[in-house]
Amino acid sequence: MTSSTGGDSTRDRIVAAARAEFSRHGIAGARIDRIAKAAKTSKERLYVYFRSKEALYRFVAEQEMAAVAEATRLDPTDLPEYAGRVHDYYLRHPDGFRLMHWGRLEFAGSAADAATGETVRRKVEQLRKAQEAGYLDPAWEPIDILVFVNQIAMAWPGQLDLVDAADGQVRDPSLPARRAAVVAAVQRLFPTTAHDTTGGTD
Repeated sequence: MTSSTGGDSTRDRIVAAARAEFSRHGIAGARIDRIAKAAKTSKERLYVYFRSKEALYRFVAEQEMAAVAEATRLDPTDLPEYAGRVHDYYLRHPDGFRLMHWGRLEFAGSAADAATGETVRRKVEQLRKAQEAGYLDPAWEPIDILVFVNQIAMAWPGQLDLVDAADGQVRDPSLPARRAAVVAAVQRLFPTTAHDTTGGTD
């Protein structure tokens, strides 16, 4: 994937510039020459670190996945608050939201979206174990739980303009109200339990 050396400022500049470029333009629309220029390096130097634009995107996406996992910490026994944390993260990091959204649109079903695979497998296993322990309804497929919770959690970061578009028809247009709606929706689907937590994190 990369020729990685610790403390390499050129590589760090490339990654930062690539994150901004992919967030704005997606993978297909991103341009290596713009990334290299923003990173104050050459295209040739960039290709020393990353063999292709797709490899560079995968690296940036893996970094984002790790940052989201660290910031949100899946707790299968309290999915409503997990959804609230995901909602909060992407409101604070709209560039990360766009970055991952582009990847799902352009790489869906291909080998290039393998960056998400390990994280998804870990979370599905956590949910399955929570079901086996009686914390979650076993009638749900764990992957369905994960997808539904994530989709509800990410419902608002990409379309907050809809609140303004409703033109006074929203009782409470504040951001805390949107978060409360996310938490309430997940609570209705996957109620919190009175049990102690399983200690699962991701």
